Amino acid sequence: MIPGVLGKILWVDLTQKTCTPETVRDEIYERYLSGLGLAAAILSERIPAGADPLGPENVLALVAGLLTATGTLFTGRWMAAAKSPLTGTWGDANCGGSFSAAIKHSGFDGIFFSGASDRPVYLLVDHGRAELRDASSLWGMDALETEKSLMSSVPGRRLSVACIGPAGEKLSRISGISHDGGRMAARSGLGAVMGAKRLKAVALAGNQTVTVKDRAEIRRLNRELMRWVRLRIPLPSGRLSRYLGSLMRALPVQFAQDGLLYKAMLQKWGTISMNQIAIEMGDGPVRNWRGSNLDFGLRRSSAIDPDHFARLELRKYHCFACPLGCGGICQVGGDGLAKEMHRPEYETVLALSSLLLNEDLDTIFELNDMLNRAGMDSISAGGTLAFALECYERGILTRAQTGGLDLTWGNAAAIKALLGQMIAREGLGDLLADGVRAAAERLGNGAAAYAVNAGGQELAMHDGRADPGFSLHAMLEPTPGRHTLGSQLYYEMFQLWTRVPGLPKVRRLYWKGRKYQAGPEKAVMAAACSKFMQVINGAGGCLFGALIGVNRLPVFQWLNAVTGWRRTPEEYMEIGAAIQTLRQGFNAREGAPLRHPIHPRALGQPPLAEGANRGRCLDLEPLVRQYWQQFGWDPETGKPVYQLDPQRPSPPKT
Repeated sequence: MIPGVLGKILWVDLTQKTCTPETVRDEIYERYLSGLGLAAAILSERIPAGADPLGPENVLALVAGLLTATGTLFTGRWMAAAKSPLTGTWGDANCGGSFSAAIKHSGFDGIFFSGASDRPVYLLVDHGRAELRDASSLWGMDALETEKSLMSSVPGRRLSVACIGPAGEKLSRISGISHDGGRMAARSGLGAVMGAKRLKAVALAGNQTVTVKDRAEIRRLNRELMRWVRLRIPLPSGRLSRYLGSLMRALPVQFAQDGLLYKAMLQKWGTISMNQIAIEMGDGPVRNWRGSNLDFGLRRSSAIDPDHFARLELRKYHCFACPLGCGGICQVGGDGLAKEMHRPEYETVLALSSLLLNEDLDTIFELNDMLNRAGMDSISAGGTLAFALECYERGILTRAQTGGLDLTWGNAAAIKALLGQMIAREGLGDLLADGVRAAAERLGNGAAAYAVNAGGQELAMHDGRADPGFSLHAMLEPTPGRHTLGSQLYYEMFQLWTRVPGLPKVRRLYWKGRKYQAGPEKAVMAAACSKFMQVINGAGGCLFGALIGVNRLPVFQWLNAVTGWRRTPEEYMEIGAAIQTLRQGFNAREGAPLRHPIHPRALGQPPLAEGANRGRCLDLEPLVRQYWQQFGWDPETGKPVYQLDPQRPSPPKT
C-alpha cells in the first residue's frame, strides 16, 4: 500500500442500508492522488450517464486528501463531489475544519453514498465500524444544532460531524454541507444531494494512523515553511489599508503580487482584509454587478472595515494542520443576547453588502448566522438576493409578489426577511431557493438579463473586469462559476515558474493593459493554475497556503516524502491535468456545455461608464481553444481525446 493513504473507501448504499469497505488499487492513487482525484476516478465510473442529480443514482463523495493527517501543513481540506443539482455538471465543494482528518482517522480515504433512504438517517463511523442510524429526531434541526446534538451522542467519543440544515432538507439547489459550527462545503448545491438521499449527517471518530515514508524530511520541509509563516510584515490599520485599493486603482501599472503580503493580511484580519480594497480596485462587484466603487465608496464601505470585525473577535480559528489561523470566532450582540459565531468571510461579506448596497454590519452578521444554520451557500444566496432586488427595481417583481416587502437596494430589514423566506421555501423565497437561473426561468419577463451566473452557478465576489482570469475560469472549469481554481492574480502568487520549467515568468512591474491582452501565454498560465489546483485538491491542500507560493510551500516535495515517490513538479502537474480531464470528461459524457455561458456583465458587455472598471470589455474567445489545447483536449469542442478516439485508453476502473 502507498504511504499516505489507507487504500480503501467506505461505500454506503442508503437504499439497502449497507456499509461496505472497498479496496482501491494503487494505480488510482498513482494516477490521481487522493482527495478530489479519487472522487473523480470513482464517480466517473459509478454515476450512470444522465443520472438525476437529486435521484438515488447520483453518488455523493466525501473525501480527504493524500497529504491530510501525514504531518504536513496547510493540508486539512476535505471535499464533497457529485453531479450538481444546480448546474447539471460535475459538482464539487471544498471545506476546512477537522473533518478531512476525521475521514482518514476513521480508516478510509473517502466515503461514498449511493441510493436514497426511505427515512432520515445519519452515518456513524466509530473506529472503522460503520452503521446507519435513525435521524428522525434531527430532521428539521438547523446545522449547528445538529452538529451539537451528534457530538454528544456517543459517550467517550469526540465526533467530527458534517451535516445539512433546513436548506438541504428542502432541496435548495444552493444548499451546502456544514461542519464545525459554520464552515461550509457550499458550492454546487451538494447539500440538496444529501437532502434527496435523506442523509442528515455523517459523524466520524477514530484514531487510525497514517503511515509516511520519510518523517524526517517532512519535518525539515515544515521548518523551512514555518520561517515564512512566522515572518511578520507591518500593516496599517484597516481604515488606512482601504486607501491602498484606491492607490492601486489609480496607478497605470500593476505590481506582481507576492503571497507573503496577503499571508500577513490573513494573519491579521483573515479574508475580510480585502473587503474595501477589492471594491476600490474593481475586484469586488457592486449592485448586482452593474454598479462600481462609486456606488459603494469609502464612506459607505466603511461599515465593512476589517477593524470592525477584529474588535468583535474572541480568538483565531485554525483548521486542521493550519499554522496560519485565518478564521475567527466572534462574539456578537449584547444585553444577554451575545452569541459566538464564525467571523464572516470576504465572499460572504461582499455578497451581503456591496452586492446589495447594504451598509448595516449587524445585519451582515445576522444573515451570515442564518445561512450557516440553514446550510446555504452565502455566495449564491447573495447573488440571488441581488437578482431579486434588481427585478423589483425594474418592475419584474411587484410589491404584491414580494408579500409586501420593499426590496429596495440596501433595505436591510427586507433583505433579512427575504432570506428567511428562501431558507423556509415560503412565498417568494420558494421561487428563489434554487438560485438565479431557476428563478429567472420561472419569472420570465426578461428576468434572465439580471441573473448573474456562469453555467447556472452564481458568480463569486471577484470581478473578471479587474482580473480576466476569474471570468475565464468561471467559463471553462468543469465546475462553472468557481473562483478558487485560477486567475491572473493566483498565477502571480503561486509562482509556479520557480518550480516548473517552461512556465512564463511574471514581470515584477507591468502595464495594467497587459492583463487584457489575450495572447497564448495567458492560456498557458490559466491551464497551469487549473492543473496545480487539482494537485492541491488531490493532496487536501488549502488555497491560502498555496498562495504563499510553491517556492515556499513544498507541496511537490511533501508528496514525495510522504509516498516515497520521486516525481518531478512537471509530473505532478500532469497528474493535475489528468484529474481535470476526468472532470471535463464527466461533463462531456453528460452532454453539458464544456464552455459555460457567463453573464455579459462579468465580461464588461456593455462596459461600465464609470468607476474602477469603466470602459473594460473582455474578449476571451482567443483563449478558449488555447486553454483546451494545454490539456490535449479537442480544441474545437473541449472534449478529452479519450472520448473522441476509441483506441485511446479511458481512465482506469477502480
